[in-house]
Amino acid sequence: MSSTDAVPTEPIQLADPDEFDDYVADHDVVLVDFYADWCGPCQMMEPAVEAVASDTDAAVLKVDVDRHQGLAGEYGVQGIPTLLVFAGGELAERMVGAQTEAALAGAVEEHTA
Repeated sequence: MSSTDAVPTEPIQLADPDEFDDYVADHDVVLVDFYADWCGPCQMMEPAVEAVASDTDAAVLKVDVDRHQGLAGEYGVQGIPTLLVFAGGELAERMVGAQTEAALAGAVEEHTA
């Protein structure tokens, strides 16, 4: 593992949009969950997102689209949930709509060594 930081086992709530790039760069594989508190499918996916954080080698970053509209726009997020997989700091995969835990874990594992 090239990262010096341990991979967090719980989803990280993005507080400062300036930390987004650092976070993606600091971890080999990052699953980014663009969501909103009022989004039903987002809430239904929460256990799957938490499972990916605890059971895989990926870090999970949750981005509230209401708080971080600029980031959502930057990454072309038009519908939520939108999940992005970053590998080696680069966007590797995009999934729009509710996903199963298996789909999320599979997308992450494709990009973890």
